[in-house]
Amino acid sequence: MTASNKPPLIVAMTGASGAYAAQLLLAKSPWPTLLMASRWAKEVFARECGSFEALAQTAGRVYDADDLTAPPASGSTETIGMVILPCSVNTLGRIANGLADNLITRAAHCHLKERRPLILGVREAPLTSIDLQNAVRVSAAGAIIMPITPPFFMFKGKTPHQISLHDLMDAFVERVLSLLGRRMAETWEDML
Repeated sequence: MTASNKPPLIVAMTGASGAYAAQLLLAKSPWPTLLMASRWAKEVFARECGSFEALAQTAGRVYDADDLTAPPASGSTETIGMVILPCSVNTLGRIANGLADNLITRAAHCHLKERRPLILGVREAPLTSIDLQNAVRVSAAGAIIMPITPPFFMFKGKTPHQISLHDLMDAFVERVLSLLGRRMAETWEDML
């Protein structure tokens, strides 16, 4: 456990667009955070958001995706859960087929085998039948497949011109956090 005596949230990033959502997740997490990112995730983040080094400073700990000796590579490392955001279909396929060849896929495997929350923010469209089959396999193993799709209903009363990318991703991240046990500030009932 971390110094705060709360189990951490693992935030992993892989090489798909949507990196801003991971930045928001790190900022909004009520739990300490551990960050890991693939080489391509760092590249995508730099293109979409800016300095990956600045993002890394917002995380409690940062692990290299190639470091299979890091604590998250073991199922004995207690966590609140793991979110791969964004999750490339390549990473989805690796997890679905039991490949644990880097820290991200190994930590995901540990979360599945230990029955801890694993949320995959898949970012790809359209999906092939192979991607869909991989999503079914991972879901059957216990993961939550949560494509980066914001809850549009949360913007009742606003026109599309009044809603920013930040608003959309913030609402999505709120849903992710709710799946891990944090109560949402606003729900469907608030919109009725």
